[in-house]
Amino acid sequence: MTGQGVTGQGVTGRWPAGWWPMTRRRRHLLLGVLCAGVTAFVATVPYHRDWFDLWVYYDAVRHWTDAEGGVRGGGLYDYRVPGQSYGFTYPPFAALCVLPLSPLSWPAALTIGIAANLGALALILRRLAEPVIRRHGLDRWTSYTLILCMLALLEPVYDSISFGQVNLLLLALVLTDARLLSTGSRWAGIGIGLAAAVKLTPAIFIGYLVLTRRRRAAGTAAAVAVGATLLAVWLSPGASQAYWTSALWDTSRIGDLSYVSNQSWQGVLARLSAPAEPDRLWWACGVAAVVGAWVYRIGKARAVGDVRGGIALTGAAACLISPVTWVHHLVWLLPALAVLADRALEPPRRRRRLIVAVSVYVILCSYVVWLWRYDASGIDGFVGANAFVWTELALLLALPLRPPHPALRGPSGGPERPAPEPREAAAATP
Repeated sequence: MTGQGVTGQGVTGRWPAGWWPMTRRRRHLLLGVLCAGVTAFVATVPYHRDWFDLWVYYDAVRHWTDAEGGVRGGGLYDYRVPGQSYGFTYPPFAALCVLPLSPLSWPAALTIGIAANLGALALILRRLAEPVIRRHGLDRWTSYTLILCMLALLEPVYDSISFGQVNLLLLALVLTDARLLSTGSRWAGIGIGLAAAVKLTPAIFIGYLVLTRRRRAAGTAAAVAVGATLLAVWLSPGASQAYWTSALWDTSRIGDLSYVSNQSWQGVLARLSAPAEPDRLWWACGVAAVVGAWVYRIGKARAVGDVRGGIALTGAAACLISPVTWVHHLVWLLPALAVLADRALEPPRRRRRLIVAVSVYVILCSYVVWLWRYDASGIDGFVGANAFVWTELALLLALPLRPPHPALRGPSGGPERPAPEPREAAAATP
């Protein structure tokens, strides 16, 4: 059982000591049983979301074009799911991206949506897992099989795909930009800019580029985001006006902020104050504290040249400060899980780090917050119903940071320079 990669001591062609103490045949049998079990779970789990969000995108855009005879009207944000308050919640540029699906039948649109999410997941897996596999000399076939099974059981990933959500696609754009940054490409920033134009939350990664002094990439990202938004204004001024002046501020079209699926700081406050509205001052103070901690931790990551850590910290901060962070939005924590896995496999004290990594993964697989779906009151509700919020906060404050290994590629598969001296680390590329 061999694999090509890098351990903490250097390049090696052997597995780390103590890993996979079994024959190849038994290992393949175990993996086959695991894949069969995960497939059975995914096929029968009662929490499938019936591609609800994809249907909202699809139906809203069809309503938009049918009702207005084109894409120049404001009817996009008049749409509501029949019998419910939900409507299209993203900027008009996102609707333009969905527009090619509108002439298709629902089965065809669904097939394309599923394929896009699976393709994005494959790219995310490649960007996040490959550096860990290389660093620790793990067998690729075995590692990728295990990781795919683990991702299939992860509630945010499962929910994103079964809702037909866009967050996996946006995360793939951000991680693609990380790779472009690592190669010094002048195109770096385009992915983050497009993600921010589709949904406002990824705009925090422009802030990450600014804090790490990647001015060119930050300028590119901002220009792409603004350009895409202006394109939507030009193509559909009515929809743009409706979004920026009304729909953006109408939380009723999103859902109940106190609903247990909202795992943001705003969600914590909404559950504490329900049925009253959460105090905006407390929300602002909490967001300011989170942003301050994020800026401080990004400075630490930049000082040691840890780009993977910086991306992971930014994903955790985004989940905390967003007014609405549904459970399926927590795919933004995948980079943090990759960092924890990398450190867990790195001696010394591997066992303690492994316990931490497994604990975070188990929490995100547990569906634990749904135990308080109908009643989040009391101390148990405060702790349990906000379990994912506390996990996000712990990752932001305590995610381990480390200099890049000199023998490895960058966080997204691109080349990486040897670990810089502290004075040089501030300007190091990923």
